[in-house]
Amino acid sequence: MAGNLDALFKPKSVAVVGASRKPGKIGYTILRNIVEYGFKGKIYPINPKATEILGLKAYPSVKAVPDDIDMAVIAIPASKVLDVAKECGEKGVKVLVVITSGFAEVGNVEAEKKLVEIAHEHGMRVIGPNIFGVAYAPAKLNATFGPKELSEGSIAFITQSGALGIALMGWTVMEKIGLSALVSIGNMADLDVAEISEYLADDENTRVITIYLEGLKPGTGQRFMEIMKRVAVKKPIIVIKAGRGKRGAVAAASHTGALAGMDQVYTAAFKQTGILRARTVEEMFDWARAFADQPIPRGEKTIIITNGGGVGVLATDAAEEYGVPLVTPSEELKQKFRETMPWFGSPRNPVDLTGQAVVDNYVKALNIAFDHPDIDNIIVLYCRTAILEPIDLAKAIVELVRERGEQSKPLLVGMVGGRDVYEAMQYLNEHKIPAYPSPERAVSSLAAMLRYMRYRNRIIC
Repeated sequence: MAGNLDALFKPKSVAVVGASRKPGKIGYTILRNIVEYGFKGKIYPINPKATEILGLKAYPSVKAVPDDIDMAVIAIPASKVLDVAKECGEKGVKVLVVITSGFAEVGNVEAEKKLVEIAHEHGMRVIGPNIFGVAYAPAKLNATFGPKELSEGSIAFITQSGALGIALMGWTVMEKIGLSALVSIGNMADLDVAEISEYLADDENTRVITIYLEGLKPGTGQRFMEIMKRVAVKKPIIVIKAGRGKRGAVAAASHTGALAGMDQVYTAAFKQTGILRARTVEEMFDWARAFADQPIPRGEKTIIITNGGGVGVLATDAAEEYGVPLVTPSEELKQKFRETMPWFGSPRNPVDLTGQAVVDNYVKALNIAFDHPDIDNIIVLYCRTAILEPIDLAKAIVELVRERGEQSKPLLVGMVGGRDVYEAMQYLNEHKIPAYPSPERAVSSLAAMLRYMRYRNRIIC
């Protein structure tokens, strides 16, 4: 089991070693983010040349702080990190968040080993070095030098790339993707992706774990598989494994000092441990949004409800490609669907309500799909028409789900159109109905959920 990492995610006090008075400096941004994002614990800027920073009393060293310190965020030159780590250990700090670069990723392996030795001698854990920080939304903690804002949700994101993680902080806010935790792991000198995942598997605020992974440390592969197999039974894990090709593997090794290894080995390991491998950032968060906001499927049988034959065909092709079984409606079920459409509609699967569909048609069809025992999963598609405003459909779907109470079946939406369609998707996503700008992305997300359902059922049974 993962050790108690509450000091990393739920610290009662944080010291920023290298806190700066100058906007634009990393030490200033980290301190500002902790303060302005709303952290309620004690905050201690550490700077021997300052008495006050951002309205907080500053201290010359961690030892000068009169109270206990749970977390120390270290943002100082690499040459000074070991001495500060020792001071933190003597002070009783529980976890070190080492922002500083200049360790194994540039060949300074011995210094990195010494950092971990010092930490363990004093009972401390280390995240990093070579990271941009850690954020945990439920605790209002943003100890990063990324953007100040973080949308709170139930997706945890662990990243080996600092620049990518910072970029995605802003992107997730724009795309209405809510995060529970954001962890930059960098060189993984001590705490690694497996141990962080194991902690998050038991975190009540996290429903799905997403990971950007470049590689593992030599000799840690078997441990990674053993831990992640346990995690996958509790929570879905979605990984982008970078460095798939030869040149990418070399770039990954030079970036964090990790072992990229043969891509086939990672693919096999992910399959054995139940990890879902995404190809792109977009795909990873598409899937994660579905897991975060919808129940795990209880079966395979899927229905598609659409107002356009073309998008219905595209979704059908995608379902075959991704392995999403489409239910063949019985005569009884087809008769129910016929009552929701014009005479020239189709009650087959896809259920084509036609371009004349209005809100009432969709609502009636959705209620049938939710109630019928032959249907396990629902995909709703919408093409922009002059008959039905997209926001009206979005609001009707949200209201229907609210009135029905706890969902027992996954519901995913694909919408095609312009700006007003995008705004309708944003509305759905804000209300925890996963919405995507194409039928294929909705089907792909459900396919990921079904793969996870099959894995977990196989392991548990």
